[in-house]
Amino acid sequence: MATTLGPRLRGDDEFVSAQAFGDADASFMARALALAERGMHTATPNPRVGCVIVADGSVIGEGWHEKAGGPHAEIVALRDAEAQRIDVRGATLYVTLEPCNHSGRTPPCTEALIAAGIGRVVAAMPDPNALAAGGVGRLRASGIRVDIGLLEDQSRALNPGFISRVMRGRPYVRMKVATTLDGRTATAEGSSRWITGESARDDGHAWRARACAILTGIGTVRADNPQLNVRALATPRQPLRIVIDRHAQTPHEARVLRGGALMITAGPRNDAWPAEVEHVALPDPQGRVDLHALMRELARRELNEIHVEGGARLNAALLDAGLVDEILAYVAPGILGDPARGLAQFDVAHSLDARVALAFESMDRIGDDLRIRARVLPREDR
Repeated sequence: MATTLGPRLRGDDEFVSAQAFGDADASFMARALALAERGMHTATPNPRVGCVIVADGSVIGEGWHEKAGGPHAEIVALRDAEAQRIDVRGATLYVTLEPCNHSGRTPPCTEALIAAGIGRVVAAMPDPNALAAGGVGRLRASGIRVDIGLLEDQSRALNPGFISRVMRGRPYVRMKVATTLDGRTATAEGSSRWITGESARDDGHAWRARACAILTGIGTVRADNPQLNVRALATPRQPLRIVIDRHAQTPHEARVLRGGALMITAGPRNDAWPAEVEHVALPDPQGRVDLHALMRELARRELNEIHVEGGARLNAALLDAGLVDEILAYVAPGILGDPARGLAQFDVAHSLDARVALAFESMDRIGDDLRIRARVLPREDR
C-alpha cells in the first residue's frame, strides 16, 4: 500500500531524474526493496532501507540497515563489495532512500559514496527527514549522476511510520479489527473469542511484530485481559504495550502489565502497578486523555508505527480525532446481527457525508477469513 503522507517528489530540479528508468533498473531496485524488508522488525526508529551495487549488469555488493546506530544500507553494501575485493569505482548504486548527508549516529553516507568512486546513484525516494536530506545535491556536486523516483510507492509503503513521524510529528496509526460480515466484533454480552480463525489471528501477530507499539484501552483490558505481545512468530523484539486508562483502573495483576507497559491516564498513577510500568498523565481540558498529545508523546519517543487493538469506544475516539491512518480488518464468514457490538461506538451519523470515508487498498483470503486493508481518507479529501 502506498502511503500518501507528504509530497511525492520534491518540486525543484534537484529531484528530476536524468532519464527514464529501464527494466534492469527496476529489477535491481526491487532487490534493494526486498533487502530493506529484512529490517522490518529491527530498523526502528530509523527507516527500513536496502541497497544494491551493480557493475556490468551484475550485483557486486548488497546490504540493508539492520538497527539504529549500525551502518546504513549503503555502507553495508560497500563493505560487502570490499570483502569480495571488488572495485566499485564507476558502479551504480541502487538504494531505497536518498543517501543521508549529515552526521548523526553514523557519518554521512554521501561522503562514503564519493570516496568509493560510485558513478551513479538511483534512489527510490527523497529523504523526508530535513536533518538528513541534501544527499542528492551533495552527490551531484561531486560529479555523481543521481536519478530518483524509481519504485517510490513501494519504498514509501515500507516506511509509513518513519515518514509520518518526521513529516507530521506523529506516528502512523494502523487499527486492527476482527468482525463478522455485518461488522460485529462481539456478542451483546461481550464474547469475541474467536470470531476469526487461527490463520487470521496468526497474520495479526505478524502485523503486531512490525509495529513499534500496540495500543489498547482499559475496556479491552477488563474484557479480555490480553497479553498484547507477539507469539505466533519469532521476533527479535516485542513492541511496547500502551494502555489508555483514564482513571488508572487497570488491575495490577493484568497480563498486559507483566514485563512493563506504558500507562496513559488523565490523572495520577495507580500505586499498585508494578515498578517496571511507566506512567504518563495527558489530560485534556475535559479530564479525558488527550489523544493528540499522546501521539506527540509517542513521536517524541521515536515510535514510528502504532498498532491499535481496542474496543468500540477507543476506536471511535481515535477515528473521530482523525488519528487513524489505516484499517486492518479481518472479516469472518458469519453474521451476528443486532444488538451485537460494532467496531466503533459513534453517535448516529445523520448523513452519508458524516461517515468515516475509506479507500480500499487490498483484500486477501487468510484461511477462511478475509483481510481488508483500507486507508482512512483525511477529512479534506472526503
